[in-house]
Amino acid sequence: MGLPPRLDLPGRQANRHAGAVVGTVEDGSRFASLGRPRRVWAIGAIHAEPERLDVIHQAIGQRFRPGDRLVYLGNMIGFGASVVETVDRLLAFRIALLALPGMFASDIVYLRGQQEEMWQKLLQLHFAPDPRTVLDWMLRQGVAPTLAAYGGNQDAGMAAARGGAVMLGRWTRELRQAVAARPGHEALFNALRRAAYTGGQTGKNGPGKDGVTNAGAPDGASNDDGWTGSNRGGGSLLLVNSGIDPRRPLTGQGDAFWWGSAAFARLEQPYGGFRRLVRGYDPSWSPESPGVDVGPVTVTLDGGCGRGGYLVCACFDSFGEMLDLFQA
Repeated sequence: MGLPPRLDLPGRQANRHAGAVVGTVEDGSRFASLGRPRRVWAIGAIHAEPERLDVIHQAIGQRFRPGDRLVYLGNMIGFGASVVETVDRLLAFRIALLALPGMFASDIVYLRGQQEEMWQKLLQLHFAPDPRTVLDWMLRQGVAPTLAAYGGNQDAGMAAARGGAVMLGRWTRELRQAVAARPGHEALFNALRRAAYTGGQTGKNGPGKDGVTNAGAPDGASNDDGWTGSNRGGGSLLLVNSGIDPRRPLTGQGDAFWWGSAAFARLEQPYGGFRRLVRGYDPSWSPESPGVDVGPVTVTLDGGCGRGGYLVCACFDSFGEMLDLFQA
């Protein structure tokens, strides 16, 4: 896919804080602390294939229990044409899970992937220094179906980019209004996290020592389903979209979560306190490649959904041990 052109859009600068890998995650809205869950269900890149997502949701729904977490690993949209239908399915399944006794909203996490990142930047295209180059690159990377799903037209966008900031601002405003007109869509896109991890001090209603409000049951506490939270401690499972830069702390990753796939594939040692790293999108996927790959410390859950392959879901315990793996 290659790196994106220079965007210079608001919020692009990464947090350069050089603290511990998890340590002081200062902006809790960027990362999801999963506490110490019973299990973590992780769904790979969906790429707007709602029929495959329905099958995965049905399988999870039959197994999901309070104390579990569900993490969508980004790239929920893009490539596939059924973008609106996919987001509607995500919202509907969220409602169904939250109806279960003992469930909290923080038990369900959506990560920002390459496609969601590009879509957000497209909606702010009027700030880009070279909007025509940026838009052309995005269209070649799979954002075109998402644009069409919300009523956008490629030719109109290019014309607006040539017409100047006012014309382009009008075009992007219409797209933002189209997203807002779909119940729940804007809220979901605004709730995307950069990464999710297990471990740290837990508590349903209070912040842990890392300053993030965690979603797990306290150590040694049991819920109504009979589960007793683990007390082995430590952050052991890190979930991202496509990659990380192992030279940077978690809070300094910036765009590496979406464009750092090469470094992820080469990891052979734990990253910080994480013994297992999981990603949902491999940009080098092809029908001939394995798609699902388990390395010494990494797991890739990209079966090629939206590109002629399958949607993959895996279940882990909070320390990174894989308990289940299936595809649709």
